[in-house]
Amino acid sequence: MVALSFQHRASGHGLRVALFPGAWNPPTVAHLAIARAALTWSDEVVWLLPRAFPHKSFDGAPFEDRLHMLRRIAGDHAQFSVAIADGGLYVEMADEARDFFGPAPEIALLCGRDAAERIATWDYGRPGVFDRMLERYPLLVAGRDGDYLPASRHADRVIPLPMGNGFDEVSSTEVRDRIRRGVSWRHLVPASIAETAASLYC
Repeated sequence: MVALSFQHRASGHGLRVALFPGAWNPPTVAHLAIARAALTWSDEVVWLLPRAFPHKSFDGAPFEDRLHMLRRIAGDHAQFSVAIADGGLYVEMADEARDFFGPAPEIALLCGRDAAERIATWDYGRPGVFDRMLERYPLLVAGRDGDYLPASRHADRVIPLPMGNGFDEVSSTEVRDRIRRGVSWRHLVPASIAETAASLYC
């Protein structure tokens, strides 16, 4: 197992780490709100960019530009880190993190409702992968565009994170579409990456 490659590290390291995988094409204010919500459980949020995705092609912004945007966001928040993962599945990234951190701290995976539903029903090619992942790593799920309702056997390993209103329609796809159509979009991305997003997607 190859450990994570950190590109930016939080200023303080605690007993709980939340891993936040994504494509970040680009990161949005909804992603930032999810990461902030995770700090109610964790001491550090690691924004993870995998080298390859199991469910989508690597289209849009180049890999290094996505990393640049994440580093800009992390630079504004003392408890945010940025790392590259070799694996593309959530369980692979979590195992890489465990390899990096060792037996401590406690590691959780962070996502929104849509991602939780996707990884819970993903065809892993063998049974029980999602169950075993939750045994090792709890799942922090932000209540965005509806609440995630886990199976009863998973209820004690899924931790809901309440979010404020106004994020249900915010997505990377919406940002790219608005830029393409030439309509207002800057309010949908963190201010620190607005100029980078403009140069990448306009």
